[in-house]
Amino acid sequence: MADDDLLAAQHEGRRRFLELVADLRPELHRYCARMTGSVADGEDIVQDTLARAYYLLPEMNELPAFRPWLFRIAHNRALDHLRRYEARMVEPLEAVRDTAVDPAPDPGDAMARQQAVRLAVSRFVELAPAQRSCVVLKDVLGHSLEEIGALLELSLSAVKASLHRGRLRLRQLAATAPPEPLRRETSSTVARYVALFNARDWDGVRALLAEDVQLDLLSRAQRAGRAVGDYLTNYERIHDWALVPAWLEGREVIAAFRAPGDARPAYFIELTVENGKVRFIRDYRYVPYVLQDAELVLA
Repeated sequence: MADDDLLAAQHEGRRRFLELVADLRPELHRYCARMTGSVADGEDIVQDTLARAYYLLPEMNELPAFRPWLFRIAHNRALDHLRRYEARMVEPLEAVRDTAVDPAPDPGDAMARQQAVRLAVSRFVELAPAQRSCVVLKDVLGHSLEEIGALLELSLSAVKASLHRGRLRLRQLAATAPPEPLRRETSSTVARYVALFNARDWDGVRALLAEDVQLDLLSRAQRAGRAVGDYLTNYERIHDWALVPAWLEGREVIAAFRAPGDARPAYFIELTVENGKVRFIRDYRYVPYVLQDAELVLA
């Protein structure tokens, strides 16, 4: 097969795979964001999960049950992430033991679901990982106890115990006020990038980019150097979108509004700045579900 044909086949295979997982991505993200305590880190885990699944599929003799298979990969990648960054692991999942007696049932699944959905993503890290997994899978994503046990490779009694403890901890957290988000000053480079974008001064925007600038347009493409110019050319065709400096989970980001009257941004962009130049652009335009549970504060 010629190189061009091979490249075309790879692109087509990737496109078909992304179509296959499109409906599952928001659910995977809701799980991974709560496991890591961050919507941005959660999306990193989703990307890692899908990349691993894509490369594993050709090695498999038959297609697995897709949904639980992807969640199992995501779960393991999330735990790897927590270990790698030495996040607090009060009760490692591997240490969960069966309980001789099932805990008393919670007073209401509906109330537990409401608390789990309302609680800020960042506060889930205050639960032990096993509790966190069970609560998110049951109360946020609606998995059955049997499905959770199969996915996490735990007995039914261990799932019930972790779910019970996690729900109790969530009630305690729900009764305490979350810390107020810190308001910080917008950096000069980000402020200038936003101002130039909103003024449609594309030459000015390009002048802010480092020569070796890199772009990650999540779920779509990665570019570097001059090829990033095509990315800005696409934005040049848009006339009513506006950017606003913002903060998300302690990270400086840019909120993107698709229409002047929108109450909430459609997605966000994150810049990495070095020596006054934009060195890296991470654009979440094609993964808008990331903002569904985000605590974004406009500057």
